[in-house]
Amino acid sequence: MQTAVSGSVVDQQKIDIKNIPVHVEVHTPSANKAPEYAPRNRIYVRAVKGLHQAVRRYMGFVFMGLFMLLPWLQYEGHQAILLDITEQKFNIFALTLWPQDFTILAWIFIIAAYALFFITAFYGRVWCGYLCPQTVWTFIFIWFEEKIQGTRNQRMKLDAEPWSGVKLFKKAATHFCWLAFSLLTSLIFVGYFTPVADLFMQFFTLEASFWAVTSVLFFTLCTYGNAGWMREIMCTHICPYARFQSAMFDKDTFTVTYDEKRGENRGPRSRKDKDYKEKGLGDCIDCNLCVHVCPTGIDIRNGLQYECINCGACIDACDDTMSKMGYPPGLISYTTEHSLNGKPTRVLRPKLLGYLLVLLAVCTAFAWTLYSRVPLEMNIIRDRGALFRTNNDGLVENTYTLSISNKSQHTVVFDLSVSADASFNWIGPHQVSLNGGETGSVPISLALDPYSTKERSLEITFTVQQQDNAEVQLQQATKFFLGNR
Repeated sequence: MQTAVSGSVVDQQKIDIKNIPVHVEVHTPSANKAPEYAPRNRIYVRAVKGLHQAVRRYMGFVFMGLFMLLPWLQYEGHQAILLDITEQKFNIFALTLWPQDFTILAWIFIIAAYALFFITAFYGRVWCGYLCPQTVWTFIFIWFEEKIQGTRNQRMKLDAEPWSGVKLFKKAATHFCWLAFSLLTSLIFVGYFTPVADLFMQFFTLEASFWAVTSVLFFTLCTYGNAGWMREIMCTHICPYARFQSAMFDKDTFTVTYDEKRGENRGPRSRKDKDYKEKGLGDCIDCNLCVHVCPTGIDIRNGLQYECINCGACIDACDDTMSKMGYPPGLISYTTEHSLNGKPTRVLRPKLLGYLLVLLAVCTAFAWTLYSRVPLEMNIIRDRGALFRTNNDGLVENTYTLSISNKSQHTVVFDLSVSADASFNWIGPHQVSLNGGETGSVPISLALDPYSTKERSLEITFTVQQQDNAEVQLQQATKFFLGNR
């Protein structure tokens, strides 16, 4: 048996995700003339309290606090987290990453991707509903609306009223708070890429550079537009994750689901009506609160839809209604399709185990890459003018330039040496001191008696070793040419 999902065919293990037009309550201004285009319907999100919304708020507070505070942390006299694109180095506490360390950043992104796949296969789009910046900032902007313009019904009434001084003040105050918070967000975000303390001081004293001001204003407008105006459009039309989520869902994935068998037929009734089932009614009283609290404006009772971000707001609203009616909670809940059909849910299944194994593998590879990383880099540059020359003492000389980069954050003294089957005369310094992040060029000449060997070239190995830590060293092979004799 096969099921059609979003125009493609998937096997029996995939959940049927319906593409239901979003139903929202909107205020339509009275006008005899029909609009020339269909305006976007505005979603008025109703505030709701409950376990899932408390978890979402607390998680949002924690990660918002981390986002706001991390750039201000200092580590050994410098900004603890500074992704300095101009200098092409990323400082993350004691770790400094350079362009040559791109593989480490690649592993981080791969780990994040497979962690997202694993969580989605197990618990649906909880990332979207709880931690996605778009969702977090949207709920913050909605909080400003509630504090200034009032509840959902009050906001709808305010938008329906003609313009007045009170309405203008409330709207202006709302947008001022949105812009102020967007500016703060932008300054903090740009502060991850440039010294944050200097950025704040220079921005408000009008001394910031052109690119700093441009970046701050750009991300301010992006935050204001995304969280203030676009909101669910980002989740339903722009974000690609909403589109390919069905590839990770199966009938054992926990998603926000309406129990149709228990809820239907839906219909209103009084709290004292205990014989509603004899009238052919289910537990759903058709209060529509699950629609009012949904940030994307869907009706979860129509089935699982790709617009659902699994934030659990409809669960809390429905559980509160069930409690007031004296019914058991769970009409809407995190559950699986197998569970709704009376079948056991398989938590440990091949897809989930596959994601977990790959996630563990890439985490291991990342840990090994980080552990084996040497905070040092060396390049050997030969004299391009001549491969070799004979000096006044009759010795054959080869000249090299050792380009050494100190990839740590501290000043380090490096010892230089060479190893080979022959005994060379070393002409040049045996040590070099480099500041953190500094690259130095050290000219070295090696001289050899041409009659000490019959070879026309010799394999040699340069070694650069940290003076106070023998484990930090690099070796690189090159050739010593003697020419024709």
